[in-house]
Amino acid sequence: MILNDTIAALATPHGSGAIAVIRLSGKKSFEIIDKVFFDKEFKSKKIPEQKGYTIHFGIIAESDIVIDEVLVSVFRNPHSYTGEDSVEISCHGSVYIQQQILQLLLKHGARMANPGEFTLRAFLNGKFDLSQAEAVADLIASNSGLSHQVAMQQMRGGFSNKIKILRDHLVNFASLVELELDFSEEDVEFADRTDLKKLVHSIIGIIEKLVMSFEVGNVIKNGIPVAIVGKPNAGKSTLLNVLLEDDRAIVSDIPGTTRDTIEDEMIIDGVLFRFIDTAGIRTTTDVIEQIGVNKAFDAIKKSAIVIYLFDAHEISSGDLKLEIDLIKEHIGNSQLVIVANKIDVENLDDLKKEFASYDVIYISAKEHKNINELKQKLVGLFDARTVNTTETIVTNARHVDSLKRANSALKKVIAGLDSGIAGDLLAVEIRYALDELGSITGEVTNEDLLDSIFTRFCIGK
Repeated sequence: MILNDTIAALATPHGSGAIAVIRLSGKKSFEIIDKVFFDKEFKSKKIPEQKGYTIHFGIIAESDIVIDEVLVSVFRNPHSYTGEDSVEISCHGSVYIQQQILQLLLKHGARMANPGEFTLRAFLNGKFDLSQAEAVADLIASNSGLSHQVAMQQMRGGFSNKIKILRDHLVNFASLVELELDFSEEDVEFADRTDLKKLVHSIIGIIEKLVMSFEVGNVIKNGIPVAIVGKPNAGKSTLLNVLLEDDRAIVSDIPGTTRDTIEDEMIIDGVLFRFIDTAGIRTTTDVIEQIGVNKAFDAIKKSAIVIYLFDAHEISSGDLKLEIDLIKEHIGNSQLVIVANKIDVENLDDLKKEFASYDVIYISAKEHKNINELKQKLVGLFDARTVNTTETIVTNARHVDSLKRANSALKKVIAGLDSGIAGDLLAVEIRYALDELGSITGEVTNEDLLDSIFTRFCIGK
């Protein structure tokens, strides 16, 4: 894929603002900007003669009509984001001004960039490998301190380097196995089968660790799902509103007010949580409410953490045991947090004696009592400090799929080595594993894959 034309797009969000940035990239960038950028006396600033990494003040004008006073930043290839000659125009953030400048650039030979085309060009020009380019999108979308750290680590090549090392080791052996095929009639063996088996086992172990890291990585990227469950009128909606510091859910004394799941997000100590308020769990003849109860159990199954909230003055320890046993039937691998609500109407010491056999957090959602204790409990269950962001964490589903397929091929290599399979068949599986690893970084790719990845980017990136 070769892209020789010059592209332009707005790099800042659409709409009005104090400043907007318009990008121009391609071999005619300097020629185009030189036709529209002048000093205040309408003299050419001669951008083609300027050094890279310089900024110039002037006006964008068409004929004798000034559109705006701007700053133009100059980037010469290959030392630019795209690896091409590039210009960034910082103008005032009026939508009208943005449109006028873009139209002027298009008039003089640029075309509008496609979604992700600047980053696509950076990949094609060797500024990023494919996994690093995808990390750019993750960085833009990062919505917590942890997701930002992981995206930065991947964009700087942490994951790419890991894959490259694995692939280089395999390439060496693959070349020896394939060399044997050229001397098949002489029955020679260049690749030591014992060493190959040790290497493949080692690579399988690393790949499986990377695949397992996706569970953590996916949570970091998309947030930790936390279901708030309990009987009607336990205070679930009130607790959701308090946690989010917003009136997100309707609060009422009428049992069964919440009949569907309500979901919203909040960052606590740099960790993104997705809180899900559910319908009260009880036996009901109301068809609509029963649907809500069923959705509550579905939310339990899909959540990493389940908060079981109960009304502290309407339940005994015996009843609590029955309710928790019911929840545990649906909880799977989720972690359970038991929370007693409405402690403002009960003696706390008496409550602690009643529920002494359980690890209970005592709160008053209405009075905002001990909410911080609950928040710290949630953070402790998925403590950001235990996630070493200097280690490789996989957050991309495409990467996981490729790793799984590579792992499957390598296991066939082990099985083939154990059974004494012919070298040509070994070479096929090793090559397949290499292709899957190469597809992660872009060493093996096709145009459909690139279109699929980069069209998900915003236009100015």
